[in-house]
Amino acid sequence: MRITNPEGLHDPVPFGYSHVVAAPATEVVFIAGQYASGPDGRVVSDDFAEQVAKSLENLGTALAAVGLGFGDVVRLGSHVVDHDETKLAIWAKAVADIWGTRPPAQTLVGVAALAMPDMKFEVDAIAVRR
Repeated sequence: MRITNPEGLHDPVPFGYSHVVAAPATEVVFIAGQYASGPDGRVVSDDFAEQVAKSLENLGTALAAVGLGFGDVVRLGSHVVDHDETKLAIWAKAVADIWGTRPPAQTLVGVAALAMPDMKFEVDAIAVRR
């Protein structure tokens, strides 16, 4: 995987993403939106940080189910209800804890609501099997 943050563009890493990811692939894997759900599909916490952590745990479970891990992720799509800088900082730290200084490409979208009223965060991913 080749990550590039071109000169002339701002440094995106503190915000939890990279501008460009080139990944040679033999298989592209799309992971549907993962949220802070328990086995029953219900949201497990009302706390935003806990929802982020559980969503990432669920993303890891989905990746592992097809023999992949966080290092195989080339793109994230994150959706934040009532997005603000505090939530951005929580999300950016979570990304840094997993991907360090080499986060995948990402688009973060602030939204008014998600599929269920208790959801405050959702993340989907594209990964590649090399």
